[in-house]
Amino acid sequence: MPVMVRKQLYLEPRQERALKRLAKKTGKTEAEIIREALDRHTAELQREQDRLKVWEEQKDFIRQWIAKGPVPKTDRTWKREDAYDRPGLSRH
Repeated sequence: MPVMVRKQLYLEPRQERALKRLAKKTGKTEAEIIREALDRHTAELQREQDRLKVWEEQKDFIRQWIAKGPVPKTDRTWKREDAYDRPGLSRH
C-alpha cells in the first residue's frame, strides 16, 4: 500500500449521507471512495485540458490556412461531390 497522508475535510450533510451509502453498498471505506473520486476528477480535468490543447492547435491550423488567402481558381470542371457519384463507390 502506498504511503498515505492524512487530510481533514468538511462535507455537507447530503454528501456525508451519500458517502456512507456508497461505502455500505460497495464495501469500500469512505476514504477509498473519496480517493477514487479525486482520481477520477483529476483524470477528467486532464482529459479536458488535453482536448482544449488539441482544439487550440486546430484553431491555429485553421488561422494559418485562412491567412494564406483564397484558394486559386482552377480549370477543374467537377465538384467534390461528383467523386461520390461514380459507380461502385459508397458515401458511407
